[in-house]
Formats: sequence, C-alpha cells, structure tokens
Amino acid sequence: MTVSLVIPNWNGRHLIERNISSWLAVGASEVIVVDDGSTDGSVVLLHDLRFKNKDLRIIENKKNLGFARAVNRGVEASRGDIVVLLNTDVRPEPGLLDVVLPHFKNKNVFGVSFNEVRWSWGKGRWLNGFFEHGPGPQTKETHITFWISGGSGVFRKSIWDALGGFDTIYHPFYWEDIDLSYRAAKRGYTLLWDPKARVEHEHEGTISKYFSRDYINFIQERNQLLFIWKNITSPHLIKEHVGAVVKRTVKSPGYLKVVLAALSHWFKITSSRAKEKREATISDEQIFAQFK
Repeated sequence: MTVSLVIPNWNGRHLIERNISSWLAVGASEVIVVDDGSTDGSVVLLHDLRFKNKDLRIIENKKNLGFARAVNRGVEASRGDIVVLLNTDVRPEPGLLDVVLPHFKNKNVFGVSFNEVRWSWGKGRWLNGFFEHGPGPQTKETHITFWISGGSGVFRKSIWDALGGFDTIYHPFYWEDIDLSYRAAKRGYTLLWDPKARVEHEHEGTISKYFSRDYINFIQERNQLLFIWKNITSPHLIKEHVGAVVKRTVKSPGYLKVVLAALSHWFKITSSRAKEKREATISDEQIFAQFK
C-alpha cells in the first residue's frame, strides 16, 4: 500500500516550521501541503522547503476556499492508496504507519483515527431529538469510533473517492469529518480508533484567531442541523427531531436564525437525503446502538 500525507494550511507558517520534520518522517510516499490562501509567508517557506525535500508537493489556492475544499483538493491530487490527514498543529509520533497500516488489510476498514492522548474514540448518540458527539472512555485496545478525525486520521482513498470526500455544504468548517464517517458507516464500512497511533495535537486554534466565538457557535449549530437533515433517514428519529427543533425555537427565538441558515441549503439537503436512502445498508438506529 502506498501512502500520501495531506496537510491543509491557512496562515500556519510557524506551525510548518515547527512540524515539517515530523511530517516528512512519517514515511509517506509524498507529503502534500494545500495552502488555502495564506497571507503570512507560508507559500514562500513551502517553496524553500521544496528545494530540500523532493517528496514535498505544494498546492496553492489563490483565495481561501475553506477546510473541506482545501482537503478535497489535496486528496484528489494524492497518488496513495491510503491518505493520512493532519492539521498543521498536529505532530505525529514515530512509527505511526507501522501501527495503522495493518488495519487496512481488512478491506472493509475505511479509516483509523489517531490517538491525541487526551482524547479517545468518538462516541455519538441521539438525545432529545438531536445528534450529539464527544469522546468515549479511554481504552488500551483498538475501538470502533463514530468518526475519523479529519485533522488527525487516515483513510482508504478508494472509499473516500466513492463517497465524494468532505461535503462542502459545511463551509467554512466543522462537521465535515463526522458527516463523511457517518455516510461510510451507513454503507457498512468499519471505522476504528487505535490508541497506539499517537499524535501530539497542540490545538493552536487558528479558527478562533479569525472568527468570533459567536460566529463559530452559530456555524456549529447550523452544521448540526445540516448533518441531521442530510443523513438521518429514520422516520421515527426525524419526527422526534422536528418536535425538538420547534421546542428549542419557542424556548429560544434566536435559534430561528440557525434554522433559516440551514434551510437555505434545502435543495442540497434533499438530494443528499435521497442518495442516503438509496445507498445506505445500515439503519440510523443500528449505528447509534453500537455506542450505547
């Protein structure tokens, strides 16, 4: 199996300087950095590094396209059977590929999420009409996970391509990896978290430097609705969700802005739902039952 490493960058020059040696040491056949319209000199630095490291490839977006589009461009350009995705503030520990690649001998495995030490496998649940997610309890053994982290995980490219990669409906950020993982799970693919696949995530918080907390919260709430409306096809769960949305809006009238923002994507939502109904082989209830 050949491996490509894809790293989206937006104004992360200091992180490239800090972590480039660890990225190159992963042992991937190629390292692709997708610069998403940086203005901090990242591109100049990358071209300087390119002269010293022939395995480094650079993709330049002339303007910022958002996380999903940047990652999709990198994966589309990659040549590997397996694609590792890392955020610029993630530093992999030695031997990462030795840990994760054996999992892909099982053709049903879509991806493996890395161990960020303070976190664990991802747990999802349906609660009071909404989908919620968070970390499960720590374990020393490989565990199924609800999603593969888009900034700290590894994916089988053939399945990624078949699913269409990250959905840009979530622009500018958040929920893309949960959405892709859920679509893979509903088609019967396996998603894993391996505690031995260790990375250090410094959580630099690039997003918080450029967007207000109110805007970030707004996008998170909007994207929660987009995820549910796109992917949850169980009539029972949707009925429960509609009632919960009405209740939340009556209680907090400001939530109507979130609902309307999500509704503006209705055409894309309905076409995605139709696709899920056609292609899914696992029900929503079956997936949630795995994480009780």
